[in-house]
Amino acid sequence: MTNSYLWVKTFHIVLITSWFAGLFYLPRIYVNLAEEKNPEVYARLLGMADRLFRFMTILAIPAVLLGLVLFLGFGIGKGEVWMHAKLLFVILVIGYHHACWSLLKKFRAGVNTKSNVWYRWFNEVPVILLLVIVALVIFKP
Repeated sequence: MTNSYLWVKTFHIVLITSWFAGLFYLPRIYVNLAEEKNPEVYARLLGMADRLFRFMTILAIPAVLLGLVLFLGFGIGKGEVWMHAKLLFVILVIGYHHACWSLLKKFRAGVNTKSNVWYRWFNEVPVILLLVIVALVIFKP
């Protein structure tokens, strides 16, 4: 293992962890936005959601790029079934991130139609995705 491989892997793990922290927290803000009636509090929560989404995106881009470097550049998991499954779930995470963006646009426009309970369930999706991805990397089935 070269030092460059270990540094890429280290930064990949740190960025993924940070990105997922945002994916765990943003829907919690959505729960509060869906419940909130006070316009001042709503505006403050919306500002928090906007800033968190931008920060998450800044983390997601290099996280995915470093993952591609590990896969394409260092050949980690090439041709292995577990990696193809992992890549499918990574695409689902990116889709979830995009869904968060779509929901944020609806909150900005004041046209949210989903309940706080729906957002509580929506908040569980990244937990399941992360669990599956980590299990695939650890067990390599």
